[in-house]
Amino acid sequence: QVQLVESGGGLVQSGGSLRLSCAASGTIYGYVMAWYRQAPGKQREFLARITTDSHTDYADSVKGRFTISRDNAKGTVYLQMGRLKAEDTAVYYCNAFYDVDSWGQGTQVTVSS
Repeated sequence: QVQLVESGGGLVQSGGSLRLSCAASGTIYGYVMAWYRQAPGKQREFLARITTDSHTDYADSVKGRFTISRDNAKGTVYLQMGRLKAEDTAVYYCNAFYDVDSWGQGTQVTVSS
């Protein structure tokens, strides 16, 4: 399993932007990488996925506002978030899948209305 550390969360006003980063302890070649989030009292929600050949797909709730990307050389995955809304407030988690799932500890994103 790879160890993942998310960063870049914080407090932002509605309509603003943030970029989250997910740094892996080792190579991410061969891993499908994804971002999820979990708001208080809600289940963890899939947001975006990027495959080994950089094919991406998104949840409808973030399509057109969020962009996932990867830098294999740096072992890092990014989530560029724009036009943020109060309902985007959650803890954001990075996920890596290669036979098994690996998760980071999460980073808090709070969007003030």
